Amino acid sequence: MTAMNYESTKWSRDAIDDVVVDDEALAVRRRRRRLIIAVLVLLAVAVIAIMMLGGRGEKAVAPVADQGQQLPAVTVAAPGRQQVDRIITATGSLAARHDMPVGVPGQGGQVVRVLVQPGQWVGAGQVLAVIDRSVQVQQASQLAAQVQVAEADLRLQQANLDRAQGLVGRGFISRADLDEKRSTRDAAAARVRVAQAQLAATRAQIGQLDVRAPLAGLVLTRAVEPGQVVGPGSGALFRIAAGGEMELMAMLAQDDLARVNVGTIAQVTPVGSTTAYQGQVWQVAPVVDPQTRQGAARIAIPYNRDLRPGGFAQAQIHAGTTDAPVLPQSAIQSDDHGNFVYIVDAQNTVVRRPVTIGEVTDRGLTITQGLNGSEHVVMQAGAFLSPGQKVRPELVRATQ
Repeated sequence: MTAMNYESTKWSRDAIDDVVVDDEALAVRRRRRRLIIAVLVLLAVAVIAIMMLGGRGEKAVAPVADQGQQLPAVTVAAPGRQQVDRIITATGSLAARHDMPVGVPGQGGQVVRVLVQPGQWVGAGQVLAVIDRSVQVQQASQLAAQVQVAEADLRLQQANLDRAQGLVGRGFISRADLDEKRSTRDAAAARVRVAQAQLAATRAQIGQLDVRAPLAGLVLTRAVEPGQVVGPGSGALFRIAAGGEMELMAMLAQDDLARVNVGTIAQVTPVGSTTAYQGQVWQVAPVVDPQTRQGAARIAIPYNRDLRPGGFAQAQIHAGTTDAPVLPQSAIQSDDHGNFVYIVDAQNTVVRRPVTIGEVTDRGLTITQGLNGSEHVVMQAGAFLSPGQKVRPELVRATQ
């Protein structure tokens, strides 16, 4: 019996010594053992938690329900209404308010002198250019001599008439002869008047050989040089801006044109300049172009050397004030149906509200239609909301 046990023990020890140990299999068994232990620990913790919360009944379920009903927070504000300057922006070309072309008033001739340059101020009636008048001067001399001849003849006929009237009473001259002398005297007087009129006409033609400024103003262009032959068909020799006043012809849409009146103040800024010049509307077009639906508002501007006719400029017309809500750009959404905002109603539900945008100011965008100012408007993150969604509004003060 004892021998048998010994042999058995020896066999088992030999068998163990002969076993080859696999390290990879041993590592797998260790990981499996650790996983089982971790699962058992978690189960134990869960059982303990359930036991601790078991006595609370329905109170333990409430937080879960609240988490399922948690609402997104959104920032809302009631914009109210503000006084906003109504500014109409337009562009156009600068020009002289009264652009006067000056040409040859008479029959013309060869220019002998040009007395002004572009950019020069001239007075009313000032001579701008002189045309040769040598022929007209000789004609005037001839007509002056004819006037003298006619006047001498008139004196002679008047003397004859006077003598005849003294002889009629004595019977030396008949009444018929007296009437004939009176008629001769009247014809001589008529010839004097004709000669005088011809002389005056020639002198007037000589005066028209001086090209003069019709009004005081600023010379804009000069299109004539000495030696040039000019006439009535030569076109404008000079262009003058009356009083140096300029204007901007601003093209406005039909609805904007209805807001502008004569006397409305405007700020005009030429392209390339940072300086704005104040002017005022002096004429509003009575008609609208049927093709473009636009009309012209003409803005008068006092003279300034930076304002050059033909240049391009931008105008900001102050068309009064308006009382309307003002929102930041972040509150305005847009899609294929137009501009809109999201508001939160009394049930904390998101509602889409179409709006019409008016003036753009430093404070934001003016809303002309769609809001009265008392609504709670979503200020930000409107793109992540949808109509009918429940939210948790956080009211802030609107920026003034």
